[in-house]
Amino acid sequence: MNRIVVFCGSSLGFKPVYKEAAIELGNYFVNNTIGLVYGGGKIGMMGALSDTILSQKGEVIGVIPKLLEKEEVLHAGVEEMIICKNMSERKVIMSKLVDGYITLPGGFGTLDELFEALTLNQLHIEQKPVGLLNINGFFDGVLMQIDKMVEEGYVRPENKKLLIVEDSVEKLLDKMNKYIAPEISHVINKVVS
Repeated sequence: MNRIVVFCGSSLGFKPVYKEAAIELGNYFVNNTIGLVYGGGKIGMMGALSDTILSQKGEVIGVIPKLLEKEEVLHAGVEEMIICKNMSERKVIMSKLVDGYITLPGGFGTLDELFEALTLNQLHIEQKPVGLLNINGFFDGVLMQIDKMVEEGYVRPENKKLLIVEDSVEKLLDKMNKYIAPEISHVINKVVS
């Protein structure tokens, strides 16, 4: 993978372990010559990740909607900053630039981006690895909800496998690099007959 989009929060959260994970991921990207595509912010998890990569002269591409192009949010140190119309256009641009997706802790926007990436893969619009870095059990509740959706017949068990989950950067990227997309089948398959 040459470039990976990382979805993450504009907040650092309350525990240092989250920022440490963003820094560790940034170092991994630099050491493995992986370019970062991200939301273009200088604050929170986004800032910790991008600052780590920029400080080592790694590749960083920001994609930020016009409404967020404010001095207190926009990372002025990112040379390649793409300003787009809205959040929907941002996701399309990001998708075209990357070979995979990683989600770090964040809020509603982060979950929205994660589930859009999964949906694109489920519909065979894309066939890229989608990784979830479950630091400190942050996403345990989300994973329980996905299990419930499978149990109740709303998500097919094979589609649950589209999400690669690990609690360490090294293990997650190892699995993502070995990812083999499922064979394309009929898009509209009922979960329950």
